Amino acid sequence: MTLPDSVAIVTGASRGIGKAIAIALARQGACVVVAARTRLDLKSIAGTIEATAEEIRANGGTALAIKTDVSKEQSVALMVEKTLHQWGRIDILVNNAATNSPALFFDMPQTNWDRIMDVNLRGAVLCTKAVLPAMMAKHHGHIINISSVVTHNLHHEPFTGLAYDVSKAAINRLTLGLAQELQRYGIAVNALLPDNTDSEGWAYLNPDIDRSCWDSSELWGRYAALVAARDPASCTGQLLHKGDLESLP
Repeated sequence: MTLPDSVAIVTGASRGIGKAIAIALARQGACVVVAARTRLDLKSIAGTIEATAEEIRANGGTALAIKTDVSKEQSVALMVEKTLHQWGRIDILVNNAATNSPALFFDMPQTNWDRIMDVNLRGAVLCTKAVLPAMMAKHHGHIINISSVVTHNLHHEPFTGLAYDVSKAAINRLTLGLAQELQRYGIAVNALLPDNTDSEGWAYLNPDIDRSCWDSSELWGRYAALVAARDPASCTGQLLHKGDLESLP
């Protein structure tokens, strides 16, 4: 195991890439907080925080499910408070929680645009601010932001919508700026940029698209665990594509 005695928070971990990352970190020995809004099964889309946590436990891992709305400051503060009460430390934060409602800019209701920014960007900001005191006290930590290849490929398919793309471009800039600010505290900040990845969320948004050649969520779970296991001083301020991750030692 590469992450024994570590404590990780993974947001948006009820399904998709977040769930895969939570499971992968637990397999490497981390105690994992499974954070998301979905505690009970939904008719429209599969996945809950309780199901992810139970799968981790069934495989010998340690997990705590905490219902969290990352766009709400009080909800995020409570998540961090419960994590510290349970385990006394936070070593890894994976800002994965995201939402989308693809539409052309002119056609998108402002409420949809605002919700995408609230979850995808504000959520990452609030969660990062909330965990920093614990990480800074230990002079050690990993913050891993889940961005997207759409930020580097303007002709990316499937159509994700401008609001989602803008939120992920902001995540990239947040990653680079935070990495510079936090390096002196022994905290690494990196972003993973998945390409087309099969998940419950994208199946829901794009039910008719052929996803047979897409990457698996589990692949990105392994990549996140690989980054989290590195010395924070040796890998920070990186926007990591699949090719970059495949070449990491």
